[in-house]
Amino acid sequence: MSTANGVSRRAWLGSVATASFVGTAAAQEKAAEKPNQEELEKKFSERMTGAVLVGHYSVVGKDAKPANPERYELKKVSKFDGDLWTFEARVKFGQTDVTLPLTLRMIWAEDTPMIALTNATLPGLGAAFGARVIFDGDLYAGTWQHGKVGGHLWGTIEKADAAKEEKK
Repeated sequence: MSTANGVSRRAWLGSVATASFVGTAAAQEKAAEKPNQEELEKKFSERMTGAVLVGHYSVVGKDAKPANPERYELKKVSKFDGDLWTFEARVKFGQTDVTLPLTLRMIWAEDTPMIALTNATLPGLGAAFGARVIFDGDLYAGTWQHGKVGGHLWGTIEKADAAKEEKK
């Protein structure tokens, strides 16, 4: 092997090692900046209390139809116990318009919250409800199930005052 080839190979290996070290250091620095769970939960509660989820839902198998409007007016959102949260909400979709407290399981994927509801009975709405809904910035999206019928839901998260202005 020639000296030029050996130097090139060592330079390349040195570059790879340096890039690996820098990448590892950057990942560790980013992990150190991650907010703690208590901070994430406090910010979520503050963001969602008084918020309105304004969006649409679809029904699988009826995808040719336009999406249906939905609206969730959240009076108060707070941590209840462990991974359970209470959402005091007015729920509006289709012919349904009901206000009720919902106790929902919250799962966190790093800094992203997701509610998980499995085969639940909801007062005034019925049994066999399920949902997985993530909240990301000013957006929400997920899936829903009611018995054998299910679909998708998506929309924006707005403060109640801004949502009222938009309706006018």
